[in-house]
Amino acid sequence: MRNVREVRVGESSVIGGRELAVIAGPCLVESFAATAAMARDLAAICSHLHVPFVFKASYDKANRTSVDSKRGPGWQKGLEVLAKVREEVGVPVVSDVHDVLQVPMAMQALDMLQIPAFLCRQTDLLVAVGEAGLPVNVKKGQFLAPEDMEHVIGKVTSTGNQDVTVTERGASFGYHNLVVDMRGLAIMRAFGYPVVFDATHSVQLPGGACGASGGQREFAPLLARAAVAAGIDAVFMEVHPDPERAPCDGPNMIPMNEVEPLIKRLLAIRRALHEVGTHERS
Repeated sequence: MRNVREVRVGESSVIGGRELAVIAGPCLVESFAATAAMARDLAAICSHLHVPFVFKASYDKANRTSVDSKRGPGWQKGLEVLAKVREEVGVPVVSDVHDVLQVPMAMQALDMLQIPAFLCRQTDLLVAVGEAGLPVNVKKGQFLAPEDMEHVIGKVTSTGNQDVTVTERGASFGYHNLVVDMRGLAIMRAFGYPVVFDATHSVQLPGGACGASGGQREFAPLLARAAVAAGIDAVFMEVHPDPERAPCDGPNMIPMNEVEPLIKRLLAIRRALHEVGTHERS
């Protein structure tokens, strides 16, 4: 596989290195106790499997189907919870930044700043997160061609910050549906930066559940396996102990008890990919 830039998140996690990295956590920041418990469980799984891990949770989901949809605790309280999780659990943390005004506080609480898919062309925001000096994960918009992400990356790197990863999370396919073009993973990786595959948002059915988004979580493991075989650098997934009772995005979230078996399968594919590459070079 083509080498890409290694992006270090926090003190110990690398995206773009030899090992497949995992970015995982709930959709929203919940109480500190619940959020920390999920972070600890995921950290233990990834430590046991020797997988680089970054914990994710959103403090505010500004892009919701309905005004009544759950958005999270808000940026001030949510960032306080995430900062406490980072300190007490000892894991690197990433979360979405929606506005330039949020960047100064977010950069104090997080190890990586994430740009939501619908905001991936917002130049001022991309420059602001680049100037923060932290690693940046940009989600590809559902409306954007993979080759157009080169310009998105360029907006961040124009600040001198080269620690960028890009995430595929599906492309709009008619109404209330997404499809993943696996060619896009290779196209984006050719830019020289790590590519992340968002397995759970890729099976979302946007706005397809009468005022909320639906989802088809049963297909998330299948797409994750295909993406790892295609050579991605990290898998992103939203997980929850009880997806049916999660504040949002439950239909596409992976139950916590299924996470470790899934990662084991992904690592087996990753190892096979490296073995094939080794044989081809010998």
